[in-house]
Amino acid sequence: QVRLVESGGGLVQPGGPLKLSCTASGTIGRIYVMGWYRQAPGKQRELVAVIASTGMTQYADSVKGRSTISRDNAKTAVYLQMDSLKPEDTAVYFCNVDDVSNAENYWGQGTQVTVSS
Repeated sequence: QVRLVESGGGLVQPGGPLKLSCTASGTIGRIYVMGWYRQAPGKQRELVAVIASTGMTQYADSVKGRSTISRDNAKTAVYLQMDSLKPEDTAVYFCNVDDVSNAENYWGQGTQVTVSS
């Protein structure tokens, strides 16, 4: 079992930066994808950015060029640095681990990000 805890959300002014962190406790298999999803009010949850065990990354077009996902080599944390935040980035951000090796998928509780002046 893997437990995920997000932190770093809050109120941010438009144009400002934000860094989200997700700490993972438990054992994750060798092949995995870690990342961030978000859900705005009235909308479906969507991918923001993910990073695979190979190091390959994928970003949503809406955040590409202003976001960077990273992880520690021990698979205990994944981070999302977002810059030039926009009001449309307002959402609950969820950490996710797709443990491909063990056919398990885990979600964090989510952290609210609000972009407003």
